[in-house]
Amino acid sequence: MGAPVIVITKTWLGHVAEADRGFGEDMLDKFLHTLEASAEKPAAICFYTEGVKLVVKGSPVLLSLRVLADAGVEMLVCRSCLQQYGLMDQVAVGTVGGMVDIVAALMRAETVVTV
Repeated sequence: MGAPVIVITKTWLGHVAEADRGFGEDMLDKFLHTLEASAEKPAAICFYTEGVKLVVKGSPVLLSLRVLADAGVEMLVCRSCLQQYGLMDQVAVGTVGGMVDIVAALMRAETVVTV
């Protein structure tokens, strides 16, 4: 079975109430640390909408994302989303591309996991 592609569209994991947002952020951090330690890695992680906020300077999960990138995980970041949030000049990890690049990665994947 081929390596999955993971999609991250927000800065927290799962569906949590606004009051529990910090918990969701902690859970995303744990998810990424667990992925770092896993023998199996995804082929790519795609970031769009609010998820792009994770790949910029100051992100609390930047170290995990760098470790995963260094392990060969492709990081694809939506250019339009970065522009929407005024973050184009703050990208610290990943390849900035268009939705065409993200869709291509998703179409190559045998499995897509959205977190």
